[in-house]
Amino acid sequence: MNVSIDWFAFVQVFGAAIAGAVLVVGFYALGLRMLVRAGRVPVVTPAEFTDAIAVISEKQARRHAKAAAKAAKKNPLTAGQKRIALVTAYAAFTLCGLAVLGGIILIVAGR
Repeated sequence: MNVSIDWFAFVQVFGAAIAGAVLVVGFYALGLRMLVRAGRVPVVTPAEFTDAIAVISEKQARRHAKAAAKAAKKNPLTAGQKRIALVTAYAAFTLCGLAVLGGIILIVAGR
């Protein structure tokens, strides 16, 4: 039994995986950064999970929301700049989702 490995195909798959990971993480990070610059800090309300590692209390959530509101008031951007940052954030999240969807289509379609 002779096993032959196509190393060029291996390098292609490795490169595509690295590029895909960089794209998805990069777009997501850009989206979060622009969302914060737009003054819309994502604050997640606490939930009750039986197997959660760490759940913040209502008091901690209020404190974080208050800090986010205070930071939003200090934002030096104008209303137009905030709107542009928000549109950029949504565009980055859309590109992130499209990259993931494209990967799923490649896996399902096989090409």
